[in-house]
Amino acid sequence: MSSADNLPFIVAGGGIGGLCAGLALARKGLPVKVLERAPEIGEIGYGIQIAPNGHAILKKLGVMEILEPQVFYPDALILVDAIDLKEVSRIQLKDRFVDRYKYPYFVVHRRDLHAALVETCRREPHFSFEEGEVDSYEQRDGYVEVNCSDGRTMQARAMIGCEGLRSKTRARIVGDTPRSTGYVVYRGLVPVEEISNKEYLNSMVVYGGPGCHIVQYRLRGGTVMNNVATFQSPAYARGETDYGGVEEFKAAYDKCAPEVRDMLKYFALDKNWLLHDVQPATNWTDGNVTLLGDSAHATLQYLAQGAIMAMEDALVMAHEVAQQPNNVNAAFMKYQDQRLNRTARVITTARLFGAIVHAREGERLLRNELAKSRDVDIPWEVDWLYQGANLLDKID
Repeated sequence: MSSADNLPFIVAGGGIGGLCAGLALARKGLPVKVLERAPEIGEIGYGIQIAPNGHAILKKLGVMEILEPQVFYPDALILVDAIDLKEVSRIQLKDRFVDRYKYPYFVVHRRDLHAALVETCRREPHFSFEEGEVDSYEQRDGYVEVNCSDGRTMQARAMIGCEGLRSKTRARIVGDTPRSTGYVVYRGLVPVEEISNKEYLNSMVVYGGPGCHIVQYRLRGGTVMNNVATFQSPAYARGETDYGGVEEFKAAYDKCAPEVRDMLKYFALDKNWLLHDVQPATNWTDGNVTLLGDSAHATLQYLAQGAIMAMEDALVMAHEVAQQPNNVNAAFMKYQDQRLNRTARVITTARLFGAIVHAREGERLLRNELAKSRDVDIPWEVDWLYQGANLLDKID
């Protein structure tokens, strides 16, 4: 046994991906230290959708027993035309759906998920948190030297970069920058009693319009309604660097039905998010350092799979490391070989789904016509994703 065997695996970043990575490693009996720059670890954001492939992993990691009281199980995923308010298509989420995928689809507040992950991690004897932010790393003989932004240096058996979209670890290994899309997001939470249109109250509904959409679904056990508005910025298209302001937001829905425009009252106007993703990479690993989650494959939200891909990463990575703990680099290479193409497919398919939701003019009519032939019980477009719940059959 080398001296490096007693060193911890350092996880850079305490978001959903970092916590799942640390938890999966700790459950293999490996010492883990998660570095997070915030004084108190806390995930920002609003709602998050968890498809069966994510639900399966959260249950395996022991998170669901804490999280269950906070989740909401929608009846269906529904796409509504934001111009004429006609239902375009739906995916039923009960009965046949659960029979096919074994685990139901649920939605939950991101803070509730993050809190449940933190609590589950704290119960693991091999797991620890430490305040810190990774600035750089150096490969040494059998270990990694991790340099923090506050000047501290730590030794690690290996490091997993989970710092998110603007990961310094990715910048070093992949050498690229995030891709700006020109789309902007506003969000808002309101008590469910304040929702005017309750037709789809128990479902996750997307109102798809020309270059824009609004998503609604219930959170916190169904007590509040999560509202997410996404639109394409004309200012960005003109080459302006300052874009996505409140006036653009309001104008983006001018062609939508009055009932859709009325929903804008649900949104907080003090903050917005500029959407980015990354180009799929061909390598995430440098020696005993690898990437995971958004650092590896940040994607757009249209498949609701960004966080779930990080969960899948965590399980596969921990499994491979446990298979050959004395050759972490080889384990990381096997991990990425299993994950590169699947996550690349998510990135590219999410872009396509965004274009479908935001279809204009004749493309919109074609979308609506083709959608009529869908089987509401078999989501063939995402079957390859949700069947990821079978990942548990392939690893211990």
